[in-house]
Amino acid sequence: MSEKTIIAPSVLSADFSRLGEEVEAVCRAGADWIHLDVMDGHFVPNITFGPPVIKAIRNRTDKVFDCHLMIAPADPFLGAFADAGCDIITLHAEAGPHLDRSLQAIRDLGRKAGVSLNPSTPESVIEYVLDRLDLILLMTVNPGFGGQAFIPSVIEKVWRVKSMIGGRPIHIEIDGGVTPETAPLVAAAGADVLVAGSAVFKGGSEEAYARNIAAIRAASDGAMKKAA
Repeated sequence: MSEKTIIAPSVLSADFSRLGEEVEAVCRAGADWIHLDVMDGHFVPNITFGPPVIKAIRNRTDKVFDCHLMIAPADPFLGAFADAGCDIITLHAEAGPHLDRSLQAIRDLGRKAGVSLNPSTPESVIEYVLDRLDLILLMTVNPGFGGQAFIPSVIEKVWRVKSMIGGRPIHIEIDGGVTPETAPLVAAAGADVLVAGSAVFKGGSEEAYARNIAAIRAASDGAMKKAA
């Protein structure tokens, strides 16, 4: 949907002892969105953070807060994440029985609605909610931990989702194993938002973050231009 790649660094890989400063640094380094990976230790085998932490860093930037809920159930907490300042709230199709209702609830809160699919989940599960969506997040790793290896078979799913979307103004976001080597593969298939954690935050300085973001952006933008 975008003419250029949107880079959304995941703060899961940031230094949590200075999270606010890390958010400011990565924004100055060129981040377009801030990606917030929320895990509950139940839907996925890890626990990260919740609305209070998001609210505490909301005043550090006016960039889009892209909140990825890896929790089940998600519906009881949607209001809290909206109140904390999340602009996009994405939940997993696998995390609840009433996806259409959940997406309506996000829209009713005045937020943009996203749905995420695990690597083994077919894209057919979102066929009947496409008109409720602002974003589709395709996991290219199994959710729960940062630093995992990219799963190449999801590239074909990106192509299929792009075809399903048609002319709808829906972003396709990729989360998992994004590097300058894998970014062009998904960008060529139709992805326009890339989440990167360790690939952005490696180096531990604002200068390193800027180099890392620039490398991912250059690789993905080049692939998008060739595919256009």
